[in-house]
Amino acid sequence: MARIAFLGMGVMGAPMAGHLAAAGHEVRVYNRTAAKAEAWAGKHGGSHASTPRAAAEGCEIVMACVGNDDDLRGVCLGEDGAFAGMGEGTLFVDHTTVSAGVTRELAEAAGGKGIAYVDAPVSGGQAGAENGQLVIMCGGAQADYDRAEPVMDAYAKLARRMGEVGAGQLTKMVNQICIAGLLQGLSEGMRFAQMAGLDGEAVVDVIQGGAAGSWQMVNRHKTMLAGEYDHGFAVNWMRKDLGICLAEAEAMGAPLPATALIDQFYKDVQSMGGGRWDTSALMARLEKLSEG
Repeated sequence: MARIAFLGMGVMGAPMAGHLAAAGHEVRVYNRTAAKAEAWAGKHGGSHASTPRAAAEGCEIVMACVGNDDDLRGVCLGEDGAFAGMGEGTLFVDHTTVSAGVTRELAEAAGGKGIAYVDAPVSGGQAGAENGQLVIMCGGAQADYDRAEPVMDAYAKLARRMGEVGAGQLTKMVNQICIAGLLQGLSEGMRFAQMAGLDGEAVVDVIQGGAAGSWQMVNRHKTMLAGEYDHGFAVNWMRKDLGICLAEAEAMGAPLPATALIDQFYKDVQSMGGGRWDTSALMARLEKLSEG
């Protein structure tokens, strides 16, 4: 069992840290809003710290799951940052979905202090975190991944090293690009079925076992048909992720025409007040369009 610091007690980080504590690790947590860290410690029997540095001191592994590039820099760097409290030979594992650029920047800063770095963005959403069924895409040296993998096993359905530092974030970008396209296609199909007078659930029962089937179809079609979007991965976060994808694609010259278009569709959903809705709310945009 390891001494672990976990930075970020959001809807993903709190249950992930909970699984670590349940697995027997000694876990100390930090959150920008201290009350969340205190509540976590009260529930899971771990401890909490007032700064990332204080959380990291004395720990073998520090893990983070925060909001964006700037949030990650904030918990890593500076006098109160985690790196300032980490000793040589310790390991930093980042579960945040961020740009490959900030990943390489922070990995270089960590390396200068003798700290190993693994980027490990996750897929599976809040339900996956709560149920310990996340898919984790990792980048880093093989030896560093080998240290992280048995710890991450507490909340992973699957973890895999995809290459050197940054490869995990690039793989997560592929994941988000594919999800965006799937959800737009599913939204169009479900709305078409409704307007054609078909029983949407019966349609899915027939087609989900064939070439059109997907996780999104199986797990989201009922709520989409019911117009229910107050769950799952928020549109605001998807736009953040797609922005990362589009910026990286532009830098490498990779065409993402459909992804760029769907990003604008999500912007429309935000303008409808749906920034906190699930990403399947692309369906709500189509409903609005068809109703004039």
